[in-house]
Amino acid sequence: MNHNDHNHPGAVMDAYDIRRPATEDVPVIHELVSACDTEVLGHPDMTEDDVADGLADPGFDLGRDGWLVFRRDGDPALVGWGYASRQGDGDNVEIEILSRDAAVTPWLWDTVLRRAGELAAEAGHPYAVADIGVYRQDDAKRALAKEHGFEAATSFHRLRADHAEVDPGSLPGVTVRGAAGSEELTRAAHRIHQEGFARHFGFVPKEYDRWREDFESSSTHDWSQLLVAEVDGAPAAMLLGSDMFVSDENCGYVRILSVLPESRGRGLGKLLLRHAFAGDVARGRAGTYLHVDSGNSSPALDLYLSVGMRPVLAIDVWRRTI
Repeated sequence: MNHNDHNHPGAVMDAYDIRRPATEDVPVIHELVSACDTEVLGHPDMTEDDVADGLADPGFDLGRDGWLVFRRDGDPALVGWGYASRQGDGDNVEIEILSRDAAVTPWLWDTVLRRAGELAAEAGHPYAVADIGVYRQDDAKRALAKEHGFEAATSFHRLRADHAEVDPGSLPGVTVRGAAGSEELTRAAHRIHQEGFARHFGFVPKEYDRWREDFESSSTHDWSQLLVAEVDGAPAAMLLGSDMFVSDENCGYVRILSVLPESRGRGLGKLLLRHAFAGDVARGRAGTYLHVDSGNSSPALDLYLSVGMRPVLAIDVWRRTI
């Protein structure tokens, strides 16, 4: 490590090698993430593709936004991984801190939180709104978040539907179209997503080109799973699926489901979900996952339960203004 770096960790960190992540570090980062997840959940919760997608995110700067900490003596294993990643052009910064060495943990928290503040300042904001996700079962990480001034902000539930046969059904006056290859329908989907999510927790508005770029940076993205529901010929709802859970669980994933505010309460969300489920059945998937912000609205959770989905995991988001 360059000891002239303003993040010089001091004597307590002299037994460690600290450097920036690179794409070739995906396997070793995944190994650390999996070990931490297994301690809490009893099983890994990310694939190597998930880790690679995080490093490849257009908003993440490999040379400035992340840190790897290796034990220098004895077992040279990776014992710490942390990053701060600004979401869009706003003041919201997503952070992650994973440590398997108590001596490393305080330095990682301090370093990542400092970077979160810098990211907001670089974008012209007076403060950063930092969010960190904590599995409901992770008492130790929740205690660290509290210790560093974070407060519980909302909870996301991971839901799963298991499939046999699925009849997508229909609604009078409603047409569900696959948007792949259609610039017009893809732009309509972007507009519906932006308008439908405007009041959702943590939502960051994005212009069309950046929106496309962010999705396409993911190795599990699939435009063929973009559906648009039209009411009397006018686009009113959209759903985007991906292959995020295919490699480890052979399940589809609903990445976004959005309905224009003026079109809610007409069954469009349920219709699009059934079409997504039917698509996953046709692709040979065992089921479909999605995440829902339980603090956003109970009707959303009720919708997913009504189509046969069940909660399998809870992730609490802790937030601090820096």
